[in-house]
Amino acid sequence: MLKIYNTLSKQKEVFHPIDPDKIGMYVCGMTVYDYCHMGHARVLVMFDVITRHLRRNFPEVTYVRNITDIDDKIIQRAIENKEDIYSLTNRFIDAMHEDERALGILPPDIEPRATDAMDQMFYMIKSLVDKGFAYQANNGDVYYSVRKFADYGKLSGKNLDDLEAGARVDVDSDKKDPLDFVLWKMAKADEPSWESPWGDGRPGWHIECSAMSTHHLGKHFDIHGGGMDLSFPHHENEIAQSEGANSCSFVNTWMHVGFVNINDEKMSKSLNNFFTIRGVLENYDGETLRYFIMSSHYRSPLNFSDANLDNAKTSITRLYTAIRGLNASEAATNEVSQRFDFETRFNEALDDDFNTPIALSILFELAKSINSERNKDLDQASALSQLLIKLGGFIGILQMKADAFLKQGTDLDDAMIDEKIKQRNEAKTNKDFALSDQIRDELTELGIVLEDTSDGTSWRRK
Repeated sequence: MLKIYNTLSKQKEVFHPIDPDKIGMYVCGMTVYDYCHMGHARVLVMFDVITRHLRRNFPEVTYVRNITDIDDKIIQRAIENKEDIYSLTNRFIDAMHEDERALGILPPDIEPRATDAMDQMFYMIKSLVDKGFAYQANNGDVYYSVRKFADYGKLSGKNLDDLEAGARVDVDSDKKDPLDFVLWKMAKADEPSWESPWGDGRPGWHIECSAMSTHHLGKHFDIHGGGMDLSFPHHENEIAQSEGANSCSFVNTWMHVGFVNINDEKMSKSLNNFFTIRGVLENYDGETLRYFIMSSHYRSPLNFSDANLDNAKTSITRLYTAIRGLNASEAATNEVSQRFDFETRFNEALDDDFNTPIALSILFELAKSINSERNKDLDQASALSQLLIKLGGFIGILQMKADAFLKQGTDLDDAMIDEKIKQRNEAKTNKDFALSDQIRDELTELGIVLEDTSDGTSWRRK
């Protein structure tokens, strides 16, 4: 029985889909004016895990993740670079997809772009104006009237009076209330613009997701997610827009991924303490980074450090080492699955609000059993290894050949390493143990770990 922590109710709830045969999930994606950072990586990886688990439990899952390809930051960066916004955004969309592939992330079913959704936004804004939830100000901008929506604050728990007391009042604003937020901005010189019923301009950020999500998933759908920083005001405003326009409940379950911390501070560009995905991938492989992200529960803070990444590297290496050199038939794997409760407990962990740390701990129990059986019952060890690969696949890891994973990342040619091992074995045969130790030490200094077993010598990188 799947339980999910719902930000709206502030508690875990049994997941009851609107239609058990067709699950709809929308996740706020990237604003594409720069390379994706570790905060983005966490959202990408965790909702990939969530989608994989949903697809194993429901007949059809439609996963929509948008791309914001027009906003103030994009315009400013394009001006700085002296390039048009389409060149800028397409370049960073391509880079985002490269990062996703490196992290083993499956593409969403639908990836709409804001610039392709103008008609959907026009329709929703017009509906809000017609119903009295929005108005066009003297400056031409169209604003949402927050106080017209009685349930404003139900996601974040924020009080309107408290919000008003802390609101910044724009000197030149024509808003009727400082809490009102923009739906459509009138065109400025040298900025991209689109024709609309309210004049040439461009959309506000919040309306984009309301329009795209309801267009692709319907007025009422199952799950909406994103980073924790989006719960207010972005997701709060989405609720106000969507429920105001459509006169029905918007989303049943709201999910938010926790912050990535650097030295106990939230990682952010404003603090200049952020790390891009591709920057981290210069020193760590994608599967290690994916494992690191899954090692903390998605709602908890994730502490980014070289030490924690090194620990993740050691951990994923242990799992691959356990399955190295073992193979089993599907029948044998199914038999061992029935005899042990590894798979049941693994699924129970993911059913409990996608608890990846517990799921990973069960993989280590399984690896321990493999190592225990390896010298006693090779068939049993092989069957357990295939079960480990199967369960790892459910969360997007352990899908490489073990040798390929363990040998990646070294500048040395495989043939050169194999030749060194051959020389070492010959030295041992000749009882030249000094030369044997010297070769091992040379390889160790180059980041190559030798492992002597009854079947011979294998190697992996540190």
